Amino acid sequence: MKHDILLIDAKDNVGVALADIAKGGRAGISAGGEVEAADDIPRSHKIALKDIRAGEPVIKYGEEIGRAREDIPRGGWVHVHNLEIGEG
Repeated sequence: MKHDILLIDAKDNVGVALADIAKGGRAGISAGGEVEAADDIPRSHKIALKDIRAGEPVIKYGEEIGRAREDIPRGGWVHVHNLEIGEG
């Protein structure tokens, strides 16, 4: 399967869409496996690679980049509407 999702670090719970992914579409992950998109995922945006519960950290680059504002299902679009980013 073509890899449409980049996993940057093995600790990450989100990947980066390398192409637009339509809701319901299956996309390959660079580290192996695949995920079904729960939402339309725009190119270069984050996609949840596992269920992320409200309040849990969102991990990208192996580091916490924020916390989920609400439950985000595996395959869900992770963006400003559901990601709380703390003040530096």
